[in-house]
Amino acid sequence: MDAHDTPLKANRFQVLLALSEGPLHGFAIREVVEERTNGGMILWPATLYGVLRDLAEVGWIAELEGAEAPDDDARRKYYELTPDGRGRLLDEARRLEGWAAAARAGLRPEESG
Repeated sequence: MDAHDTPLKANRFQVLLALSEGPLHGFAIREVVEERTNGGMILWPATLYGVLRDLAEVGWIAELEGAEAPDDDARRKYYELTPDGRGRLLDEARRLEGWAAAARAGLRPEESG
């Protein structure tokens, strides 16, 4: 997996961002990402669970033990953002903000909205 000084893949960034609001199960993460990106990113199960596995391996997310809603499917696994994951998300957000600022600075006023 990437170190802190390399860009995150967009799907990893979106999963971390979805979990920044609190623990979620896989399907809920998928829904949050799809809604947040206005349908621009759909995390199909193989991709989503690969991303979750990778993020857990580097310690940026963790599976919550015994976390499920009373009427929830017992097979669902819930994930939460770790402090390292929150730090990585903030680093990436700052990097993207810098790139966006550079892009806006390079655009003519009528192009930048």
